[in-house]
Formats: sequence, structure tokens, C-alpha cells
Amino acid sequence: MIDYVSQALSFLATSFVLVIGLFALWAVCAFVIDVVQTKDPVRRNYPLVGRFRHLFSSLGEFFRQYFFAMDREEMPFNRAEREWVVRASKGKKNTVAFGSTKNLTPTGTPIFVNCPYPYLEEEDIEIPTMVIGPHAREPYEATSFVNISGMSYGALSRPAIKALSKGAKRANCWLNTGEGGLSPHHLSGNCDIVFQIGTAKYGVRNKEGGLSDDKLREVALKPQVKMFELKLAQGAKPGKGGILPAAKVNAEIAEIRGIEEGTSSISPNRHPEINSNAELLDMINHIREVSGKPVGFKTVIGSPEWMDSLCEEIHKRGIESAPDFITIDSGDGGTGASPMPLMDNVGLLVREALPLVADVLAKHGLRDRIRIISSGKFITPADVAWAMCAGADFVVTARGAMFALGCIQAMKCNKNTCPTGITTHDARFQRGIVPKEKGQRVASYINNLVQEVDTIANSCGVLEPRGLRRYHVRMVQNDGRTILLSELYPWPEGTAPGKAEYPDAVRKVEAAE
Repeated sequence: MIDYVSQALSFLATSFVLVIGLFALWAVCAFVIDVVQTKDPVRRNYPLVGRFRHLFSSLGEFFRQYFFAMDREEMPFNRAEREWVVRASKGKKNTVAFGSTKNLTPTGTPIFVNCPYPYLEEEDIEIPTMVIGPHAREPYEATSFVNISGMSYGALSRPAIKALSKGAKRANCWLNTGEGGLSPHHLSGNCDIVFQIGTAKYGVRNKEGGLSDDKLREVALKPQVKMFELKLAQGAKPGKGGILPAAKVNAEIAEIRGIEEGTSSISPNRHPEINSNAELLDMINHIREVSGKPVGFKTVIGSPEWMDSLCEEIHKRGIESAPDFITIDSGDGGTGASPMPLMDNVGLLVREALPLVADVLAKHGLRDRIRIISSGKFITPADVAWAMCAGADFVVTARGAMFALGCIQAMKCNKNTCPTGITTHDARFQRGIVPKEKGQRVASYINNLVQEVDTIANSCGVLEPRGLRRYHVRMVQNDGRTILLSELYPWPEGTAPGKAEYPDAVRKVEAAE
């Protein structure tokens, strides 16, 4: 027995000496390399020690998120927002104790106007459906005002798309395909689908990269596909097409998109066929005629003036020629990969763009013809309720759904190394997503989000979220006082929407303007 112990100790001692020797050899080699190399001045001036700078920089993001940042400090989404989504996705109670940790004094903070005599809970009504595309051969009757925004198969992994599809079906909302085309995984949950046509026409393109009517008809024949969205611009990269790194373009994705495997997928910065409002309407009407489905477009607002000319062109042609919906993305939107100058500095934020677009459509008498879908960092009930006040008919969220899937904001979306398996095609990480389980969480998140927006609406004295108006929310100003959103963004004269009408049995006086 003593011999065995002696041998074990001897082995450990030898191993320890070997490890120390190898470490010393590595240190000497690293020291020499650092002194000789000419690319990094820190390592050249501080050999070996300078290497720790890169290590600490990469670990800093981790330590800030988990140990040092306060609940409301992080960007793009803070811990309080992420944890709300996680609790909602797990079906846990979202009540808090003691007091709010949210700072309610910064300029632009929304404060909802509660009604002194709100409706009783038993007077609540079912949120009505809304028809999109009344002039299409197959109009779409949308059941949920909260839906899942565009995330392509390629940017997201196979199990993530399957989970979103299952979740959308359970939540009775739609799922946007993103610009990567329609995959079997989008269809796997049998949910309603909005097919996004990006500038590269993935999934409906011909050999020359243009729109293929035959492929468009083939997609439109699928009963799950309810609408088509023509993507003009995305909030994270206005003026630049989609970017999918080569490491993410596997054989299946390449086949769906119609490109070569292992090559970066770079979409044109705009549709070559569309260079004016007239050509935009031509394309929308062509897609609607070929597909028979409602068609709209997604864009980022830089200036509202071009919307005026678009509305004038619509009236020249007739109201039937109008897009069935407009999706407004925010200049601070997210994506898997984008140049920082575009992500940080280009495009109006949705907080300004949404009421501007609603005003332009109202001024031209198109507010009831064209549905407004709002996108851009809306993941909590207050965000969605504000959008409904400002003029949105629907709100779509991408990153809220990602948090429900288990996203931890690791900021690795563009590197194919996502630790949760959501934005990677590495099978080691993908095994972390079980579509059935995560699909339930996505559905729970959407359902709880809808329910709590409805709670805010009821507090404001209306029976359902689309009854919210701009006079139901006040915005904090520079001096700390608040002003009604209806004063900050007054509707054009004679176009302000009236108070929501409800059945006589439950009609009451709403909150005072």
C-alpha cells in the first residue's frame, strides 16, 4: 500500500515539474515573440505581461454583465428587461416588491395616464382581430397584435427556428422568415408565416438574382404563408444589405438561398428594380397580383418627406395600389452582423419615426388602408403599449423572442460561437436548444406580453390595447415635467383618431384628454 502511495506521489511530482517546465518554455517563447513582433506596441513594450490586456478586455464584458452593472445600466438590453422576458417565458409571476428600480426622470421616459375609474376586470373584452390587405385575393385576418419579427434561417440555427415556429403557433401569432428564404424549419410548427423578400430575393430568385414569379407562386401556395414583406432597409444597417458570414453558410442554407456553400452571403444594398416610389408600388402590386396575398414593405425612416410623395403616388393610382402594411424599423435595431457606423449613427429611432409615419398616412387619408407594424427594441409591455399609443397597429419583436429562447446577450451572433446555440450552426452548441421546450417558452412570453399590455390599457381606461391613444401617455421632458404625447406629436388637423368604441353594455367614459 505504501509503495502505491509513493508511486502516486512520485507521478504527481513528475507531472507538476513537467507542467512547470512546459509553462516556463511557453513563457520564454512568448517573451521572445512579443519582443520581436511589430504589430502590437503594448506587447512589444511589455512582453508577456501585455498579453493579459486582451484577456481582461474580453472578460470585461462578462464581468460587467454578471457582477458590476446595475439592473438598469446595460446596453442594448439591461438585466431588468432581460429578466422580465425570462420570467414571462417561464410563466412565472412578474410581480416585484418594495419599489421600482427604474429611473423615471430621464428625458423621453413614458408615463402612462391612468384612469380614475378604469373598467372592472370582468368587463374586459377579447382583443379583436384586424384584417390586413382587404384588396388582396386572400386578405389576412391577424389575431395577435404582438408577433415575431424577421430572423432568417442562417442567422439563426435550425433548432431555434423550429422553436420559434412552434412558439408562434401556440401563441397564435405570425413568424417573419427574415430575408433568408422559407425553410422547412419555419413551416415545422404550422404557424402563420410572413415571407420577407430581401434585396437578394433569397427563396424567390432567378438565376440572374431577380424575382422569379414561378418561385413566388410556389411559396404563396403554401397555406402557412399569409403575407409578403418587401424589405427596403433594416434598422441596424440602413442602406446596406444582409450579411451572413461564410462560416454560417452550410449546404442546406446555401440550397435554400440559391448561393454557394461556404461563401459569405452579401445582399445588395437595395433592390435594383426599385429606384423610386413609382417602382416601389409597381413591385408591391406585382407581388400581390402574382401571390394573391397582402404585400407591404419594411424600412427605416430617415426623413418623412418621401412618405408624402409615396402617398401622393398612391392617390394617383388608386387606393387599391397602396401597400397593405408598412413595417417601421428603428435606427437602433439589432442584427447578426452590421458595420458599426450604420448601427450606431444612421436612421431615425422608432420613438420619433412611428408617430411621424402615422401622421403622414393620416394626413393623406390612408391611415385605415395601410396597417402600421412597429419594430425596434420593443420587448416589454411598456414598450409595446407606447407603440400602440403612438399609432402602431401591430408590434413585432425579434430579440424578445431570442431572450425567450435562452439568449444571454453574449454578443457573439456574427461569430458562429453563440454559447446558447441560437445563432450558431455548431452542433455542440445547438444541442442546448430543445424546440418543444423552447417553443413553449416563446409562446408563454408572447402571451404574457399581450396580457400585460392589456393590463396597461385597462389601467388607462380602455378595454383593449388598440384603444390606446396619444393622450394616454406622457413623456418626460428636459426640465423633469411631462407632456402628453398628443402635444408632442399632434395629429394633423382633422385626423386625430376618436376614442375607441365598445359594445354598449361595457361603454364608459375614457380617460380625459
